[in-house]
Amino acid sequence: MIYRQALKQDVNSIAKLFDDYRVFYNKEADLKGAEKFISERLKNNDSNIFIAENETKQIVGFVQLFPLFSSTRMKKLWLLNDLYVNPKFRGKGVSVKLIEQAKHLVVETEACGMFLETSKSNVIGNNLYPKTGFQLNESSNYYEWNNG
Repeated sequence: MIYRQALKQDVNSIAKLFDDYRVFYNKEADLKGAEKFISERLKNNDSNIFIAENETKQIVGFVQLFPLFSSTRMKKLWLLNDLYVNPKFRGKGVSVKLIEQAKHLVVETEACGMFLETSKSNVIGNNLYPKTGFQLNESSNYYEWNNG
């Protein structure tokens, strides 16, 4: 398995996985929208996307991180927003290796860390993240405001 940063020519393959990821979170399938979203992120350098590519050059997983800043620490902070692996390739350590890519990004950019959110019902993620060094922050309240 090869792990690398996504390139513009990877958009269609990533978009298919991204669409599957969204469906996992109970969103309507929208492959065209997924292609547009991923293409814009790469074009505008809004996010960093790392991919897992098997020996036949099939992209089987990805992780997408968005840059934020911690005012109190006065440093960059990364949001691990999306992580998805094709179900056929799960249980082979692909997610762990993608998280390692994300950790390298944190170190390389001298960021103070990264954080993520996942649903309580995401059994796979809630088992994976502590195994890769993430700690559940039980001392904070998470609030959300939605526009529509």
